[in-house]
Amino acid sequence: MIEVEKKFILDENNKNRLTNGAEFLNKKIFTDIYYDTKEFTLTSQDKWLRSREGRFELKLPLHSGVERLVDQYNELENESEIKEALNFDTDKSLADNLKENDYASFCICKTTRSKYKKGLFIIDLDVVDFQEFTYAIGEIELMVNKKSEIKEAINKIVAFAKENNLKIATVRGKIIEYLKRVKLEHYQALIKTGVVKDS
Repeated sequence: MIEVEKKFILDENNKNRLTNGAEFLNKKIFTDIYYDTKEFTLTSQDKWLRSREGRFELKLPLHSGVERLVDQYNELENESEIKEALNFDTDKSLADNLKENDYASFCICKTTRSKYKKGLFIIDLDVVDFQEFTYAIGEIELMVNKKSEIKEAINKIVAFAKENNLKIATVRGKIIEYLKRVKLEHYQALIKTGVVKDS
């Protein structure tokens, strides 16, 4: 599946507008651990490897450049697919591969997520605890099966955001916000490689 998503800053007005008439699906609390090398091998290519409650996931970008309205990622949740995508030894566990290739965690965060459905869209309202600070962010998501469906999904998300009076602007995702505030060297490296546009 391909995830097409638009992030927005979560304030009370946005929250009220988006949840009005929406179906509440669930509330979850989960911990993510993000991994990379000291040279930022993955994140400098906009690839994001995390362990969520002990299960590995890898997000691979389908967009290019920083001037984009929405984010598009292919999400891999199968360990052997992740190992293949990272050119790891498929006979060894992912944890062993990470150790051998000098990957280490660079961010641990705990998210409280309220999930809603409104029409075609899934709305995630997140409050993220980084210990150093908390960050409230929302996402409007559409899942599509094929790359050819991405453009239409983008148009639908943008129209939906406008209907709900959301500001169409670049919003830093939770991990980018963390790097900007806490790990500036890592953040600067992502600017240099064109993954992040400083604002």
